[in-house]
Amino acid sequence: MSRYTPSVVRVGMGAHSMKLFSGTANPELAQRIAEYLYQPLGQVTVKRFSDGEIFVQVDENVRGRDIFVIQPSSPPANDHLMEMLIMVDALRRASAGRITVVIPYFGYARQDRKEAGRTPISAKLVADLLDAAGVHRVLTMDLHSGQMQGFFNMPVDNIYASPVLLQAIREKGVANMVVVSPDVGGVVRARSYAKRLNLDLAIIDKRRPGHNQSEIMNIIGEVEGKDCLIMDDMVDTAGTLANAAAALMDQGARSVIAACTHGVLSGPAVDRIENSQLSEILITDTIRLSERAARCSKIRVHSVASLLGESIRRISDEGSVSSLFS
Repeated sequence: MSRYTPSVVRVGMGAHSMKLFSGTANPELAQRIAEYLYQPLGQVTVKRFSDGEIFVQVDENVRGRDIFVIQPSSPPANDHLMEMLIMVDALRRASAGRITVVIPYFGYARQDRKEAGRTPISAKLVADLLDAAGVHRVLTMDLHSGQMQGFFNMPVDNIYASPVLLQAIREKGVANMVVVSPDVGGVVRARSYAKRLNLDLAIIDKRRPGHNQSEIMNIIGEVEGKDCLIMDDMVDTAGTLANAAAALMDQGARSVIAACTHGVLSGPAVDRIENSQLSEILITDTIRLSERAARCSKIRVHSVASLLGESIRRISDEGSVSSLFS
């Protein structure tokens, strides 16, 4: 992806006082962001005691600095979330001027409502934990539901991976393509991509008999003879994608690829992708891939480091983030 034109640096809480720190969840992405910003990653020690407790020590002066902590809450979600909270607490107690957590993949975002009696709204709980730890601002990417921003008591910048994924899709060629939403809940996202690519839209009618389970009921739209592009915000166990690809091929689709922002790829996901009728799946590097996933010939990773890096620059310069996507 081409680099963005750097913003004008201002005196004060601008790039001169910016400092980047990375947790252990995705240090490769953090390093790419640092390279984009021509900023070194801050020195920090992260240890785990034998009982699993996490210890963090900031190894340099951060007094009054504009701090960005880069840490997706990817699997193991609880460890990475707790590590981020402890790092924020260490930075706050070291008198950091402002702390922004950069959470490329926001875990627990799917638990954003009560689906049954006596169940939690865990996404709201995580937002409250960030507030209690001393976070001043959140930068994240492709939240599972946009209205979740209302859970936070601090500013939230929810940016989109669409510029990166759209470029990757266009490079493949879209002449015979139709965009497919894997469920009714993803129609707005899929329609947005279909509009930008000037393509038709199809919808899969799906129901979930249980967690991480899906059943295809019907396909709405014309897919026969088409190259189908399934758009989703994340791929977890890949059951939905595998079932959707099979259903589309049964309806006469010529080929099926998928594009998702977050490659969670937990449990049997990689095996399902390899054994599915998907010809390819495009994901971004918001989550660090396992060695098994990195070897999968069907998975193509595209970096969002420049998008996140430019967003960080604009936040530090008090510039507009939304104008990146206008």
